[in-house]
Amino acid sequence: MAELATSAGAKVSGSVLQRTHQPDPATLVGSGKAQEIRGLAHGSGADLVIFDNDLTPSQLRNLEEILDLKVIDRTQLILDIFARRARSREGQLQVELAQLNYLLPRLAGHGVLLSRLGGGIGTRGPGEQKLETDRRRIRGRIRKLKDGIEHVRSQRALHRAHRSERRFLTVALVGYTNAGKSTLFNALTRSSVSTSSRLFATLDPTVRALPLESRRQALLSDTVGFIQKLPTHLVAAFRATLEELESADLLLLVTDASHPQHEQQDLAVERLLETLSLASTPRIHVWNKIDLPEAAQARRRATVSDPPHAILREAAVSARTGEGLKELLRLIDESLGKDPVVEADFEFSATDKERIALIHRSGTVLSTRFANNRVFIRARITESEKLRIQAHSAGA
Repeated sequence: MAELATSAGAKVSGSVLQRTHQPDPATLVGSGKAQEIRGLAHGSGADLVIFDNDLTPSQLRNLEEILDLKVIDRTQLILDIFARRARSREGQLQVELAQLNYLLPRLAGHGVLLSRLGGGIGTRGPGEQKLETDRRRIRGRIRKLKDGIEHVRSQRALHRAHRSERRFLTVALVGYTNAGKSTLFNALTRSSVSTSSRLFATLDPTVRALPLESRRQALLSDTVGFIQKLPTHLVAAFRATLEELESADLLLLVTDASHPQHEQQDLAVERLLETLSLASTPRIHVWNKIDLPEAAQARRRATVSDPPHAILREAAVSARTGEGLKELLRLIDESLGKDPVVEADFEFSATDKERIALIHRSGTVLSTRFANNRVFIRARITESEKLRIQAHSAGA
């Protein structure tokens, strides 16, 4: 929660934990705890109180009256960060839709409270003018946003169909926010996508060519990071983006191996994959940041453990230093089920330079031997290329 607040531009001056068997319907934390929070907040000079839960409209109103400070909940904080990070028109549409769906039930009867609901820490909400309109106009805006996002979905579907026709294999990065996905993306594709240690630094998906030893045409996509308790309507708003994962042949589940809570983070990612009906998609578990001393135990696990269901292999890498990346690319190549890579032996006439050159272009030559005016080649190559070359050899 502190990392989220810092990513949104806040300076954390203190925190309070409330233990209770059930939430208070009026204030979530109870009136006594609310008074305690008021004293701590005013004593530290804070001008904002953030709750690590979703607040109902009445709870939000009651807490602001008791605390006499601006109050936001976890969902509004995440929305505020998303609004800061969205760069593409698509991302901005998705963020505004999520904001309006969140704010719509909180409009009635708030009066001056509307100005406080406008935009979280960074005042990056949909805007005062939109929020002060009536429900009918906001619903109209929501319909327009949905239409715009539907157009984005159809465009993305066309792109995916085009890739499929050209037999592109697709690999997608998934993982908890700040696990190092964008750094790994840059390292694998030799790109320069913006990276940051801030949470949710990547909102807009990026796709680049992924060079494989087998020479197969493959694409790697970088997607928004997941987080615990990610609001369901936010997942729905970003469906157009997350659909990139649905067409992936392989997922790279990236874990920050140095993070003390990496197991809980992975569990949150697995739950969201289930929500998106992607629990059975084949994936490689990539333990990232192994160059950090805190990652030593996770690195050992990656080399000795038996991967769970749906995880084909595990790999230990450092996207920052490049350690383990060559092995990861090999695992990706081997794990892509369509048109698998095989090792095969070929025999040609020494004068058959065309097919010898084809093997060098289409795969990786492991060994070459010459005998009696014949060339014997062992190579790693796709099954389809192997059959095609063998068919040409038989015809010759």
